[in-house]
Amino acid sequence: MASTKIGTVVSVKRDKTITVAVESRQMHPLYRKQYLATRKYTAHDEKNEAKLNDRVQIEEVRPISKTKHWKMTEILSRAHEVIALADDVETVEKDEGGEQ
Repeated sequence: MASTKIGTVVSVKRDKTITVAVESRQMHPLYRKQYLATRKYTAHDEKNEAKLNDRVQIEEVRPISKTKHWKMTEILSRAHEVIALADDVETVEKDEGGEQ
């Protein structure tokens, strides 16, 4: 069975490709203190469904390109769309101000 990881989408700038940041807790070998390590994976998103800050699950697959060895299997949770709604409100206010 292929390896799976859960992470957050940090980039959607390329077509059918997303960059996913996966965080893991590691322990320092000498000082025995835990710290957070982040690793970025380039994953294939066939339908361009994932958006920025979505929580997704990725699965290891055969190499798709030089850097893509992972495929997005599902979107676990969507990012909050409050920012997009706030932009729409500002646009509406600007339109109303111009008509008066």
